[in-house]
Amino acid sequence: MFKDQRKEKCKAAFGLPFVFSGFDLQLYSCGGGGDIVKEYLLNRRGKAMATQFERKASVEAIKSHFENDVERFSNLETGQKSIIDSPLAMDLVARSASGSTANIRRVLDIGCGAGNYTLKLLHYVASFHCDLLDLSRPMLEKAHERISAVNTGSVRLFQGDFRLIELEEAGYDVILAAAVLHHLRDDDDWAAAFRKIFRLTAPGGSVWISDLVSHETGPVQNLMEERYGVYLSTVGGEEYRARVFEDIDREDSPRPVPYQLDLLRKVGFDHVELLHKNSCFAVFGAIKIDYNK
Repeated sequence: MFKDQRKEKCKAAFGLPFVFSGFDLQLYSCGGGGDIVKEYLLNRRGKAMATQFERKASVEAIKSHFENDVERFSNLETGQKSIIDSPLAMDLVARSASGSTANIRRVLDIGCGAGNYTLKLLHYVASFHCDLLDLSRPMLEKAHERISAVNTGSVRLFQGDFRLIELEEAGYDVILAAAVLHHLRDDDDWAAAFRKIFRLTAPGGSVWISDLVSHETGPVQNLMEERYGVYLSTVGGEEYRARVFEDIDREDSPRPVPYQLDLLRKVGFDHVELLHKNSCFAVFGAIKIDYNK
């Protein structure tokens, strides 16, 4: 555990304002790294997530990373190889969304990739209008091609950062967010994104999230990363494992499941559900009651 005297030493050494919020101790405004900060991050966040927020990849860098990687996201049977239980996650989201939300007419897929989660939902819902949102134009075009082939509803494409794109408030019966929210950074960023998701959700609607998650304590975080590393080595070898962990450290800043469930309640959702968790991945959702019925 990061002792009080180490906190004070780090503050003195780097001029860091320590902000306690939720379940994490966030480090802002660090001018130059250092052993103290690194030690804290390794013990608290785990080896795969030691890079400080301000040194994480930019939105443009993340976009470039995925721009030429469309095919990896285009297999509905296996899902994304780097995600544990990916096929199960897609099915749980689709079945929960369809079972929890009456009369699904409009769907928003945030960070849609090549469209797997929307396609899976179409296994349980005959047709609906959907808005697909992603940083990558090639991803959007692939998703449009695949979804339009099986869906009679309209398909609209939105390229850009979810946080900046204007969308219809209370306009979506189901919102999907798979492997995308872990790119959010500090507490304010997370809160603003979740508030926006709540505003966009129609009364009686629901949001379903499948994502990389962190853990509240260092020992558990390290244990879960170790288990994830074994999985990655099994499916892709040691080089693949190292590459995935490097990507996580460079680009991602996930939060624990309790943090996100609490935030969903805080922004206004009435019910939250944890559907599945395995190692560093979780599937969960929230429902917005229609009080006019």
